[in-house]
Amino acid sequence: MTKKEAFLDRRQRGNDAVLRHGDLTIRRFLALDGDAYREGAIPAKHKELLGLVASAVLRCDDCIAYHILRAREEGATRDEVTEALSVALVVGGSILIPHLREAFELLDEL
Repeated sequence: MTKKEAFLDRRQRGNDAVLRHGDLTIRRFLALDGDAYREGAIPAKHKELLGLVASAVLRCDDCIAYHILRAREEGATRDEVTEALSVALVVGGSILIPHLREAFELLDEL
C-alpha cells in the first residue's frame, strides 16, 4: 500500500468513527473546515497551500499530508508545494525537518 493509500484509508476510517460518534458541535466544525477551503476571493489552491504552511508549523503530519494531496488536486505544482514548505520551515524552524521528510516522501510518491 502506498503512503497516499494508507493515509487516505486511515483518514476515512477515522472520519467515519468521528461522524458516527460525534455530536452536533463536531459535525459543525467539520463542515466549517470544509467551507473555509472552498474557492472564494482566495483560490482554493492557495488556501490549501496556506493550510499546508499552518499544518507544518503546527507539526501535524496528517494535516500536512492532507493539504499536500488537496493542493495537488487543486493544481499546485511540486515547486509551489516545495516553496510553501520552505515558508513553513522559516516560520517554524529546524524542528520541522522530520515533518519535511514525511512531506517530501509523499510528494515523491505523487
